[in-house]
Amino acid sequence: MKGQDAAALALRATIGPMLFAHGWNKVNGPGGLEGTTGWFEALGLRPAQVHARMAAATEMAAGAAITLGAANPLPAAAAVGLMTVAARTDHRGKGFFVFKGGWEYVGVVGGAAVALAAVGHGRYSVDGLLRRGRAGAGPALVAAGLGAASAAALLAVCYRPAEKADETDR
Repeated sequence: MKGQDAAALALRATIGPMLFAHGWNKVNGPGGLEGTTGWFEALGLRPAQVHARMAAATEMAAGAAITLGAANPLPAAAAVGLMTVAARTDHRGKGFFVFKGGWEYVGVVGGAAVALAAVGHGRYSVDGLLRRGRAGAGPALVAAGLGAASAAALLAVCYRPAEKADETDR
């Protein structure tokens, strides 16, 4: 096993199942899809029930594709998009550290997804079996650009956070 193939496998085995588990939890975790919908409503994603389902499905699909090593760089772009939306809606203004609600976690996951797109899925993957070894700066730029652009479009159309009460309104 070459070093690059081992790195790709390690990244895929880390990020893929984690993304899948996050999506699964949105549907089957405490509170289920109803709880996720309420959370998304509070974040300002409209319509929340659509976004709860879309986020769960995207996390599970991207997680499965990354785990299997299929369709690089598209699942990495999905991960970047998911993490960008999370950074803007849930982690913004809370600093760096995730234990304080900050963007540390989403930044690391997004960065790792772009790194995986650059490394490629490796020989031990669906892409490797099909001899679709996309790797390098191009796939990394596609993952980062497509993910960020998709998140920006979603936020522009669907992000409507509640206005905070002005101090003079009290």
